[in-house]
Amino acid sequence: MTEASSDAIIRMFHVHKRYGAKSALKDVTLDIPKNEFLFVTGRSGAGKTTLLRLLYLAETTSEGQILVDGMNLSRIARDRVPYLRRKFGIIFQDYKLIATKTVFENVALVLEAAGRKPSLIAKKVKSMLRLVGMEDRMDAYPRSLSGGEQQRVAVARAAAGDPGIILADEPTGSLDEEAAATIMNFLDTFHQRGSTVIVATHDKNLMNRTHSRIVQLRDGRLWTSESA
Repeated sequence: MTEASSDAIIRMFHVHKRYGAKSALKDVTLDIPKNEFLFVTGRSGAGKTTLLRLLYLAETTSEGQILVDGMNLSRIARDRVPYLRRKFGIIFQDYKLIATKTVFENVALVLEAAGRKPSLIAKKVKSMLRLVGMEDRMDAYPRSLSGGEQQRVAVARAAAGDPGIILADEPTGSLDEEAAATIMNFLDTFHQRGSTVIVATHDKNLMNRTHSRIVQLRDGRLWTSESA
């Protein structure tokens, strides 16, 4: 486990998460410094997704505390939860694009929720789609896109609000090797721009691409911390 860090943007202290009699996370303590690129690895069911979901309050802890950018998630007021979630950009394995909205509209949703002006939204969405090579498909619907293209849109959506933290839950799990490498390159770009990036994966090929730190979960426990 990591040493306590004064520049940590995320701090987890003795975190447990239980679903009835089953424990998904057990006594997890972890510091994640600002602008780190971190891999969270482990087999299916090890607790990777649960850990990520706790960070943006899609789930709450059973025990322990989590601090995100100084905000104690166990004490946060309900009306502050949307503010917390704007700190995150989230990428899912199954994309979670809205089928009835165009590529442009899917990416714009994040900015609309944050109350940005329409003129700024249009400019930002086009910029993000250009970055991920999807500007020419902005009027297309998700069903007409390949898996790799849908994930590019999901990456653009996650990064559109300039979040301090990007969470990627098995972002390449359903992609071929070339498409997976492309998605990781985009995540590297956002990391270089200053975002803290946390990738949950069991894909060793992804982890071997960088010298980023790896933390491993086994049956809900944090076992190792190392570099790829």
